[in-house]
Amino acid sequence: MGPLADLAAAVRAGGGLLAAAVTEPGEDGTLGAAAAAGPRARGREADYALLVEAIVEGYLQHYGDGRVVRSEDPDLALLAGDRLYAMGLARLAELGDLHAVTELADVISLAAQAQAEGDAERATAAWVAGVAAVGHGSPPALEEAKAGARAGAAGSAGALRAAAAGA
Repeated sequence: MGPLADLAAAVRAGGGLLAAAVTEPGEDGTLGAAAAAGPRARGREADYALLVEAIVEGYLQHYGDGRVVRSEDPDLALLAGDRLYAMGLARLAELGDLHAVTELADVISLAAQAQAEGDAERATAAWVAGVAAVGHGSPPALEEAKAGARAGAAGSAGALRAAAAGA
């Protein structure tokens, strides 16, 4: 199984309304795989892939279409998003990786800000950069790129992607 199938199984195991809204994911989670491929995830690749995909799925429940949980009820989707964010962050906390907690908290904040400002490209770039930092560590350029993104600076999506490439 891949990380999205593992996530679907974990949500189903939790029972309740969310379990009833689980669908079979049609893809296998590229962001989770990217984090798992880094040296910081060595030996715990499956854990990192799953927790990143849980957090991504939480984000998608809030701002797009989920891949694992599908509901026509916007209130259930919002609650599913919160639950999936919490699931991923709790798994990360169990690993004791404070660096990754910080990076993913920044991703969630930066992506939410970008969505509120109508900049989907910057939101996507924040995910790419944050996931690279989780798996590979944070290059010095990342903090500057995140500051630019917070300020809504022109070119901040490109700076985030460039920082990700340097991770």
